[in-house]
Amino acid sequence: MTLFERGANPSKTHTSQIAHSIELNASTDSATKASFRNYEDATGTHTKFLLVDTPGHGKLRNVSMGKLARTEKVKAVVFMVDAAALGEQETLAPTAAYLYDVLLFLQKRASSKGKDKISIPVLIAANKMDLFTALPATMVKSHLETELSRIRASKSKGLLDSGVGIDDIGSEEQDGWLGEYGSEKFTFQQMNEFDIDIDVLAGSVLTEEPGADKWWWWIAQRVVG
Repeated sequence: MTLFERGANPSKTHTSQIAHSIELNASTDSATKASFRNYEDATGTHTKFLLVDTPGHGKLRNVSMGKLARTEKVKAVVFMVDAAALGEQETLAPTAAYLYDVLLFLQKRASSKGKDKISIPVLIAANKMDLFTALPATMVKSHLETELSRIRASKSKGLLDSGVGIDDIGSEEQDGWLGEYGSEKFTFQQMNEFDIDIDVLAGSVLTEEPGADKWWWWIAQRVVG
């Protein structure tokens, strides 16, 4: 967040415990439209938007989910992951569990009746690509899909172990199934059924290369217009 706010090297970060918001400007037609450092660019048109950074601490996920549920004008969700540590199960498991909750919330939101729901795209920002241990974006995607499949299967097994037969599972239980119902493996493409587009883009907050411009351009295209 501080990187986008200041357009320079970010301040030292730590796991947040409260939500923070900053107002930013994005453009899709300025001379520097693809750079987050375009705040001084007077060319083109610029759109103001609010970037909300929610707590990353595992015990405070309910704060983030509550914030998402109460916000009516969400244009997009950016879910940042540590690509340098995602190859370790101790990082992958809680990361995927959090992502599962976010995606399932968006899926239920898109499926709810009574209101026309604007689709909310999701960017999985694979951070720390400057580190040797970082997984490429394709492997970040693969690892997350595999772990999300495992989580989904585990949740389904929990229902069956409780004595509920698959034929007796009602629509409420089906609503708890992420992606294509009954599919063996979860893929991000399954979320297209609910008009939820998911992209995985590599970047780095702390270095110029690969930097954060890909993330910024993704955001700009979704908040402008």
